Amino acid sequence: MKWLLPLVGLFSVWVQADVRDVRIWPGPDGDTRIVLDLTKALEHRAFDLSAPSRVVLDISNARMLKDLDQVDLTGSPVRTLRSGRHGQNDLRFVIELREGQEFRTFPLPPNDIYGHRLVVDLTARPTPRVVGNQAISIPAPVKQSTGRTVTRDVIVAIDAGHGGEDPGAIGPGRVMEKHVVLAIAKELQRLLQDEPGFTPLLIRTGDYYLGLRERASKARAAGADFFISIHADAFKHPSARGGSVFMLSDRGASSEMASYLADKENQSDSIGGVKLENADDHLAMTLVDLSMTNKRKESVQLGSHILEQMGGIAKLHKSQVEEANFMVLKTLSVPALLVETGFISNPQEARALADRNYQKKMARAIFTGTTRYFRRFPPDNMQLAQAPASRVYVVRRGDTLSDIAVREGVAVTALRRANDLKSDQLRIGQQLQIPRS
Repeated sequence: MKWLLPLVGLFSVWVQADVRDVRIWPGPDGDTRIVLDLTKALEHRAFDLSAPSRVVLDISNARMLKDLDQVDLTGSPVRTLRSGRHGQNDLRFVIELREGQEFRTFPLPPNDIYGHRLVVDLTARPTPRVVGNQAISIPAPVKQSTGRTVTRDVIVAIDAGHGGEDPGAIGPGRVMEKHVVLAIAKELQRLLQDEPGFTPLLIRTGDYYLGLRERASKARAAGADFFISIHADAFKHPSARGGSVFMLSDRGASSEMASYLADKENQSDSIGGVKLENADDHLAMTLVDLSMTNKRKESVQLGSHILEQMGGIAKLHKSQVEEANFMVLKTLSVPALLVETGFISNPQEARALADRNYQKKMARAIFTGTTRYFRRFPPDNMQLAQAPASRVYVVRRGDTLSDIAVREGVAVTALRRANDLKSDQLRIGQQLQIPRS
């Protein structure tokens, strides 16, 4: 029977695999990720060509099952996709581009959502660097000739969890966490843009994936004063419900639930598509003990302000800030929180989280908690710390006197007195003097 062994070895060489699907995820600044779903791990060779610009993959012993005409190229630098035979058994996959791009390729092993994948990352040729897809001016405080110090806004980094290849938790009705949290994050960005003394930085601006370390890196590069990561996770029991706020733990999770959620969120890189040989980068993933020790108090206070506001619109899972080892919060030396807006695995909360009005209410709660904290405890070099005895607030649609009082951290009676109000009725465009609390 020994003569069978060479035949078995020869047969295994010629077993073909399939490329079952191709997905394209356009990112910021022209960056794009192309993902090939494979039936098994395959060897490949990649190179680029010019006139026209192309990236070519020769995939050993494979065949293309996906109709490439059905792949959505919208918003990407890809002009066309095509495939054909190369040699006797190999597959040639050609990505024709509108202009030259740098590229890299790497395989990803199976996980709970996907099987084997081959990733092609396209990067626009170097251009002037813009942090986080947003040009943000962050001047250092300088002395003017009058001796007055120029101050800056509080920079709030808003991180919408998951994205692209990683849908996050999926609730009843196929409600995806990545879409819910991006909607909340964009509404929070809009509110902060309109608020004097604050500048928002949206870490993920569309449906693409960013590595957990890259999210923190973008916040650091922009000089963020506060980092908030927004999520809507799932639990193994659909009866679980309620919002939560977490900070990074220095000694382990504060509850079984916190540990479970942190473990799930920390798997995001393997799903979203981060090159795994970099996953143990010691410098990037190591907790900066001294910095976090100095910032734990601020994180607890900030989280408590946000929880107080969330409790006005949603059930809270815990009424105090919890702790867990969330990877996305590591390496940050500023207050950093992860907000679970609810359990998308709970049918009732999934319906609420998918509702645009509820998303706005959740964003407003986070906004109010954040701005109220920084107005009460403004950093020394911020405009908020140099605020005059009073300032003007212009009433917007949906405002009530009590809402404004809570948001600004002043008493309703102080607002009435400062503006000589005979009633609590307001009109859009009305100017209110906000006294210092």
